Amino acid sequence: MHDTALLWLRRDLRLHDHAALYHAARAARQVVAVFIFDSDILQGLPRQDRRVEFIRECVSALKQELEARGSSLVVRHGRAAELIPQLAAEYAAEAVFCNRDYEPQASQRDALVAEQLTAVGRHLYSYKDQVVFECDELLTQAGKPFGVFTPYKNAWLKKLTPLYLQPYPAEANYLSLPAQAMPTLAELGFEHTNLQQLAILPGSEGAAHTWQDFMERIDRYHEIRDFPALKGPSYLSVHLRFGTISIRQLVNYAYHHGGAGAQTWLSELIWREFYQQTLWQHPALAHGHACKADFDDIVWPNPPGHFEAWCQARTGYPVIDAAMRQLNQTGYMHNRLRMVAASFLVKDLHVDWRRGEAYFAEHLIDFDLAANNGGWQWCASTGCDAQPWFRIFNPVTQSQKFDSAGKFIKRYLPELAAVPGRYIHAPWLLTPAQQQEYGVQIGRDYPVPIVDHAAARVLTLAFFKTYAGSAGHGPLPMPD
Repeated sequence: MHDTALLWLRRDLRLHDHAALYHAARAARQVVAVFIFDSDILQGLPRQDRRVEFIRECVSALKQELEARGSSLVVRHGRAAELIPQLAAEYAAEAVFCNRDYEPQASQRDALVAEQLTAVGRHLYSYKDQVVFECDELLTQAGKPFGVFTPYKNAWLKKLTPLYLQPYPAEANYLSLPAQAMPTLAELGFEHTNLQQLAILPGSEGAAHTWQDFMERIDRYHEIRDFPALKGPSYLSVHLRFGTISIRQLVNYAYHHGGAGAQTWLSELIWREFYQQTLWQHPALAHGHACKADFDDIVWPNPPGHFEAWCQARTGYPVIDAAMRQLNQTGYMHNRLRMVAASFLVKDLHVDWRRGEAYFAEHLIDFDLAANNGGWQWCASTGCDAQPWFRIFNPVTQSQKFDSAGKFIKRYLPELAAVPGRYIHAPWLLTPAQQQEYGVQIGRDYPVPIVDHAAARVLTLAFFKTYAGSAGHGPLPMPD
């Protein structure tokens, strides 16, 4: 039994159903909870970053929760690899407890911290918490990682027992502490965003509210999740990303609730773990490598202006531009639109998928390296169990199918507000008289299409067919 243990919180910002907290409470007489605003991570972010502001709000809520229990949260700003050993010494903690993070950079940091602690007779203990099955817990009969989702899902469901979903009791004797200082956003080097104007509630309380709301809608999830104008998604991705809610709680409910909606959502949670396993098995994915080696050296044309037009919502395809405005204005993009927008960048604009991946990484408040990389490589047909390269989303038909009345488009493209739904998916087809009638001049008020989808599709098919059929590498052919 240790006298004092340090609980190092990272992407598990809650005090319930918490693996590391449970083990720390069992192993030590008193627990000190700490959080580090890691400068190694923060230094590469834009000065206005909704994620940092959201995390700070979650950390502040945790601090208040601990202060209500007679303790506090020790918050520091600096290199976690240096500060954790220092805090262990400061509080005479014989051991540090944390939940595992599977990203390569995090694994390297944790290995360094463990080495430093061991050198002075202390220990780092880490536990599985953010997933139901981790690393190599699920392997094929040949003992290799799964490369296709459906067999992985089948193995995941077959292995699942109540034991894996049992919540961790999280009662602990926290060290009595006065209220601790909390760095301001400015002291962290950041500026306020529009987070306060968005319907994103931070902390465990926000997660519980969001979860309660989704439980009332989960039975229709499979019917409406693909329609961006409707309230179909769970909106829990940011809470899963930062651990303000337990994955065990969500899976337990979805698995036992029954019905097509819950089962469809459960599949999405399993996809999340599939991508986590893939990243852990292939850490090179975090450094720009394609999962399919044959596509690692593709020379993408990156036509001048295409990427910028996509980022700035100036492609001339309303569903793409509305999706990008949603991302830029809110830090969120509907999942169906993430696929359509990613496919459009790669297979219509012929831009390297890594550029889109990086843009999403910078702007998504729910950014998760494994899911973001997995999703982009799926759309680019370079990844593990990726979309077949010959399947290319048509932005117009996707728009007609999933936003038929144009409600989502009009929400983010007010310049097209007067255009009837039957015309809004391809406004460049409006006659001059119709443009005058609806108050929008294509080419002035709204851009002409940056590319012709049909022509771009032909080029993409020819290009991928060459790569899929030979070992040769070369640039994607462009029209004269």
